[in-house]
Amino acid sequence: PSGDPVVLATGPLTSPKLAASLAKMTGEDHLYFYDAVSPIVDGETIDYAEAFFASRYGKGETDGYLNLGLTKRMYSEFCEHLLKAKTVPLHVFEEPKYFEGCLPIEVLAARGEKTLAYGPLKPVGLDHPKNGSRFHAVVQLRRENTAGSAYNMVGFQTKMTYPEQRRVFRTLPGLERAAFFRYGSVHRNTYLNAPRLLLPTLQLRQDPRLFIAGQITGVEGYLESAAIGSLMTYLKNADPNHFQPVNLSYGLLPQIPRKGSKEDRRRMVADRAQRELEEWKRDLRLV
Repeated sequence: PSGDPVVLATGPLTSPKLAASLAKMTGEDHLYFYDAVSPIVDGETIDYAEAFFASRYGKGETDGYLNLGLTKRMYSEFCEHLLKAKTVPLHVFEEPKYFEGCLPIEVLAARGEKTLAYGPLKPVGLDHPKNGSRFHAVVQLRRENTAGSAYNMVGFQTKMTYPEQRRVFRTLPGLERAAFFRYGSVHRNTYLNAPRLLLPTLQLRQDPRLFIAGQITGVEGYLESAAIGSLMTYLKNADPNHFQPVNLSYGLLPQIPRKGSKEDRRRMVADRAQRELEEWKRDLRLV
């Protein structure tokens, strides 16, 4: 409607007509109707002795990608795990039709033993950093934040259950003790490419009268949508070329200097948040 500001909070199951209207306004390339999400690994739980930093063919930031090299035996065993893993059944509103660009990794594995090695696990341009030999396959982890405390498993969107993801992905070298900030998924969703389309205030760049709220901004979860916190920074600063919805995690919060155990640092983060919340309430004269 014309005139006063409008708040749009229609969620990830926005009606087809309204989604079509948004697509016309923003451009279909910036509105997503299918959500393919890869797991995000807690950087502190990776065994870096089994990994190496490198971008394919040496292009881009050297520390932007962390790589896990696989021998032929490792690769074959990993594919077997994928094929035997339990998956989440589809919801009634979902159809088992996937875009080629966001196929579940287990679906790719079922197409043939070489499919992943020629797809998301292709080893070309990522030779062994010490002897220059080529791996049979390479798993790439993309740095998800500036602190390097969270890594996205590139191309690992999946319909496997959470326990199965934890079990299967821990068979990879370097991820034997991995903890996950977010597990992978493939499901019907509608969300905006926030880094391209939204101002830091969640106003639409093309029409600042329109405020976007809730999960359609590109956040996951009801709590996150109500108390968005550091997710605002993520929506503003995320790479628009690889943007995916994300839940709140410690990896998105301003980091505490690395001293003490992980539990101690998380307690310090929580204590800092409580202090800042009280200061904010005092500024608003709520207390």
